[in-house]
Amino acid sequence: MKKFFQEIKADMKFKSAGPGQKLTESAGEKAPREKANQPALRQLRQGPTDEAQMAAAAALARLEQKQPRARGPTSQDSIRNQVRKELRAEATVSGSLEVPGTNVVPEPREAGSTHLAVPGVYFTCPLTGATLRKDQRDARIKEAILSHFATDPVAASIMKIHTFNKDRDRVKLGVDTIAKYLDNIHLHPEEEKYQKIKLQNKVFQERINCLEGAHEFFEAIGFQKVMLPVADKEGPEEFYVLSEAVLAEPQSLERHREQLLAAEPVRATLHRQRRVFQPSPLASQFDLPGDFFNLTAEEVKREQRLRSDAVERLSVLRTKAMREKEEQRELRKYTYTLLRVRLPDGCLLQGTFYARERMAAVYGFVREALQSDWLPFELLALGGQKLSEDENLALNECGLVPSALLTFSWDMAVLEDVKAAGAKPDSSILKPELLSAIEMLS
Repeated sequence: MKKFFQEIKADMKFKSAGPGQKLTESAGEKAPREKANQPALRQLRQGPTDEAQMAAAAALARLEQKQPRARGPTSQDSIRNQVRKELRAEATVSGSLEVPGTNVVPEPREAGSTHLAVPGVYFTCPLTGATLRKDQRDARIKEAILSHFATDPVAASIMKIHTFNKDRDRVKLGVDTIAKYLDNIHLHPEEEKYQKIKLQNKVFQERINCLEGAHEFFEAIGFQKVMLPVADKEGPEEFYVLSEAVLAEPQSLERHREQLLAAEPVRATLHRQRRVFQPSPLASQFDLPGDFFNLTAEEVKREQRLRSDAVERLSVLRTKAMREKEEQRELRKYTYTLLRVRLPDGCLLQGTFYARERMAAVYGFVREALQSDWLPFELLALGGQKLSEDENLALNECGLVPSALLTFSWDMAVLEDVKAAGAKPDSSILKPELLSAIEMLS
């Protein structure tokens, strides 16, 4: 019996050893045949079915959820490497910033794109009422001021002084000097020395002659250029001399002096581009044109370098002043912001604002669109945060840049009165002319 079981074991061992080999055949001759048979076997193998792939993906997802979250990098070198990877990934996905180590410059979005939330940033000229693009405002305002000389040369020259000259300190010094000249004439109408101004005078040359519009102002209020002899000088020199007609009405000089001191630069006002949209699930989605960002292509590159420098700052302790400086730089990224206000009926009121404007401007914008603009209301940010009308913070300091969705909410006392009157609190509250121009948000 023992011999019988030994024979069975030997037979099984022989069969499991694989195909046989002749004694005259070397081991190297067998390998090519085995390799030649492998492609045929590989061709017969089929891929997993769709059901198997879906089951495998689901199992992998469950496995990833069960795995503990990996610990963050601990050493400074690993921190730097991790942040560099994140910056590169973020720049690659967004396409809005330059990837470190490359020369790729992002292409600006076209202002005429139909998917933009607003076509661009526009302004209104206060002199003509024309709507201007961002790149047109300065040139068009200058044209309007120059054309105003034909109708009111005094007002036009005052606007030119305050608008054409960008150095506000130099403008103030020159305006104060001109006002002093006129004040002396008004206080001493009988003294001839105050009625003429030497153009080569050092004070005149340093404070007034350098200002655009100053000569036009003197000529507009009645001064005339005259060549007069000067003591201890061989030839005559040029003076501004006040005409006799103006000397007979000295009160006009005092009026022009007050106008000059009270004037401000002529600036184009931001066009709100008010629009009303029907209720939409896309209310919180904003696709903004490049005008809303205060960064040129070069500034984008510099900003990316600054963000890369954040890698080094991760391992350096920063003072409170350093953190505040960085926060201020972040706030200066945006010049404008696009806000939408969701009304009780679901409609959306949209407008453009300066990022540095206060909440009072937003409340005023909404109030102008209401049928009953005297009723108190509140504006809420995402998460239910109340934004008070007398909030002293700018919109960018409230985190409402470069775009934000706000929610309109009635004051609780008003809401109770509306319900008591039998009216629906979620009915339309906008003016009829705005409702007639309502649009679809796409």
